[in-house]
Amino acid sequence: MDKHNKRSFAERTAVNDSLLTRESWKVFQIMAEFVEGFERLATIRPSVSIFGSARTVPGDPYYQLTEEIAWALSDAGFSVISGGGPGLMEAANKGAFMGASPSVGLNISLPHEQVANEYQDIAVNFRHFFSRKVMFVKYASAYVVLPGGFGTLDELAEILTLVQTGKSRRIPILLVSSSFWAGLIDWFKKHLVEEGMIDSHDLDLFKVLDEPQEVVDAIFSYYESRGFEPSAEERERLLDL
Repeated sequence: MDKHNKRSFAERTAVNDSLLTRESWKVFQIMAEFVEGFERLATIRPSVSIFGSARTVPGDPYYQLTEEIAWALSDAGFSVISGGGPGLMEAANKGAFMGASPSVGLNISLPHEQVANEYQDIAVNFRHFFSRKVMFVKYASAYVVLPGGFGTLDELAEILTLVQTGKSRRIPILLVSSSFWAGLIDWFKKHLVEEGMIDSHDLDLFKVLDEPQEVVDAIFSYYESRGFEPSAEERERLLDL
């Protein structure tokens, strides 16, 4: 190896070592996010995670619907968790903020779109989507999914996968607005079920509803015979999320 190649190798090694050091230290930042999330959210049970578009503006029917659902849930004794940003996340926090139970925002740093809304009793900040997503699931007694884009679909797919595979406990997964979700559910049936990608019983993992009171009633009905606290076996599952 000539001197030029040796120098290039040494330079590349130095760069790689520097990147490895930065990535190794990133572990502590991730760890800090989990620790803060666990400490701040451990006392908010029972809680409901609400998802929906960041781009929906106040005055839109979906915004009003989300606000009404969150308010009803808050007055029924549920802390309400949202992504902490604008749109339907803001509507969820706003409704909960006006209710009797805590309004929780799991805020994420993004290059655009995400600006923390002002309706948060508890605000937790994240840099990493994956640690934030754990917090949405870990303390939730139910998932309420309003119309939204890729981020909303990502959260829906996440909880369906976790429950389907047994990595998380079974909780109510409630899709709100039957007209919005109809096409996706038809696609589930015509392609995922018929082509053997999922079992037909997997469609029972979620319900489609339209009214705020239906959401509240569905959650109470699910827990009527068992209570909101996870069982010992469910707590073990949640430790391995």
